[in-house]
Amino acid sequence: MSSLQLSLFGLGFLTLLAVVAYNYWTSRKNQPRQAEPMDESTSGESLAQDPSEPQEPVLSDDFAGLPQPERKAQIDALIDVIATVEVDMPVSGDAALAALPATRRVGTKPFNVEGCSQVNGQWEALLPGRRYSAFQAGVQLANRMGALNEIEFSEFVVKTQAFADAVNGTVTFSDMLEEVARARELDQFASDHDAQLSFTLCARAAAWSPGYIQQHASRQGFVAGVIPGRMVLPSAVQGLPPVLSLTFDTQAAMADDPALSAIREVTLSLDLPQIAREDMAFERLRQSAHLLAKDMDGVITDGAGNVLSDEMLDQIAHDLSQLYEALDQRELSAGSPQARRLFS
Repeated sequence: MSSLQLSLFGLGFLTLLAVVAYNYWTSRKNQPRQAEPMDESTSGESLAQDPSEPQEPVLSDDFAGLPQPERKAQIDALIDVIATVEVDMPVSGDAALAALPATRRVGTKPFNVEGCSQVNGQWEALLPGRRYSAFQAGVQLANRMGALNEIEFSEFVVKTQAFADAVNGTVTFSDMLEEVARARELDQFASDHDAQLSFTLCARAAAWSPGYIQQHASRQGFVAGVIPGRMVLPSAVQGLPPVLSLTFDTQAAMADDPALSAIREVTLSLDLPQIAREDMAFERLRQSAHLLAKDMDGVITDGAGNVLSDEMLDQIAHDLSQLYEALDQRELSAGSPQARRLFS
């Protein structure tokens, strides 16, 4: 073999080696980032919890030690049409429960019946073993599905009258046109003061695996939700909505081998009217987004690909402060039972 052939052979071998090395480097570079192995010394800490196990507090029985939300009567004249039902004699809770309609909705609006306790005169949800001296039925004026309309009001009348007949009561209704007008006004206010915010965290370089996202999110206090690809930052009070949610591709989370799933963006969301102002939900949303962006090499955007600067986030915070004030003035403070019902 001549020296020229040897040189060409050597050059070809080096070229092949360079291609193999480049392909290996590219493959490693494009491989989704994986979660770090757990340190056995941290096995008892929250970080070591398996993030794939659903722990969303609203559906879990493992939060008995958390504070409980205050239990009050559900029906409220601020956001409900109310019809009173007078009875000649006290009615048992068992009989009242048996008289309720099969469904607790009127169209797209919640329908409720409460009783006036014979013991303390307070309105409460119907319970067996109690006795009630009067009843009130209510249908919600508005929710995110829209305002109560004439057809829904008529259905409310039919259901309430059937309940009153079953307990031998006399029912009094308010004027339909007035209530429908009130529903439209409330719905317009709610539409003007609703705020469901979301930030999109986009990968700068290498994509993320589901385990990588879950591990970093768990360090910020997020726990796995009941839906694959969803994590939540739970409220400190059992039964209340989560403060924040984090979501990513559900199909990627359900893949046969999630470690091979390449995810390039996650969404952090806040349903502001559902969360009390003192929980500082937007501040926590902003902090979580910044920390995750730093740790996961990502960038915070508005979902349309526009990077959100600190100045933009400051302006959003200012706007939300005004929204909180408007809700407070309407006696629909964010996180209150009335606000959670109206903005649902």
